[in-house]
Amino acid sequence: MHADIVDLRQFYHSELGRLAEQSIAMALSSIWARMPEERLVGLGYAVPYLDRFRTDTERTFAFMPAGQGAVNWPMGSASSTALIFDEELPLPDSSIDRVLMVHSLEFAESPRETLKELWRVLAPGGRLVIAVPNRRGVWARMEHTPFGSGRPYSRGQLTSLLRETNFTPGATAEALFFPPSKLRTVLRLRRAFERVGRTLWPAFSGVIIVEAQKRLYQGLPVAVRASRRVFVPVLAPRGIPTTRDGA
Repeated sequence: MHADIVDLRQFYHSELGRLAEQSIAMALSSIWARMPEERLVGLGYAVPYLDRFRTDTERTFAFMPAGQGAVNWPMGSASSTALIFDEELPLPDSSIDRVLMVHSLEFAESPRETLKELWRVLAPGGRLVIAVPNRRGVWARMEHTPFGSGRPYSRGQLTSLLRETNFTPGATAEALFFPPSKLRTVLRLRRAFERVGRTLWPAFSGVIIVEAQKRLYQGLPVAVRASRRVFVPVLAPRGIPTTRDGA
């Protein structure tokens, strides 16, 4: 089950959420090679991070799963948000240069099918960047943040999954070494926890970040897939009943 869009927004508007965003954004920046005029898609709830990277892009989209819900983004300009099913993206083949997955893979009903669909829409040489909760970390065990929901991964599990779906794993990074506490005394020590954690216990980070490149020398089997989803509107207006004359 996906995290709810309301809960995600509330988390990132909290002090703990803002500090988590800074930690993850710093880790992303360490492996994010700039590609001017690239076409970027954020899948899941990547909005807090898309704002940092979209200035270099030709265009940027925020794709949000139907099970999660969507919000308008970016604020103050034409919307670049789409409500999607992550196994059937509304994009042609080889049309995107980079995909950023945050709060996405851990909620996917079929992670392999989702990654195969991303392989389809990525251009030759396209790159995928995934941020997922670390199975060994404390954040995956605490339910008061979005990182405590869904399916956490170890680095080995994520690497194997990428290779199975024709991606070549590359650079990695870690984030969220400080405890997911709301106490101000703990949050003030965030920088110290992050600095020491990267040196002494990198395997116990709250989030694992992996970059992978689309592999071209091996193809994926072609098959016609029937969607397992049938979307219906939340509200289905029936109109106003009318009465016959004289009734």
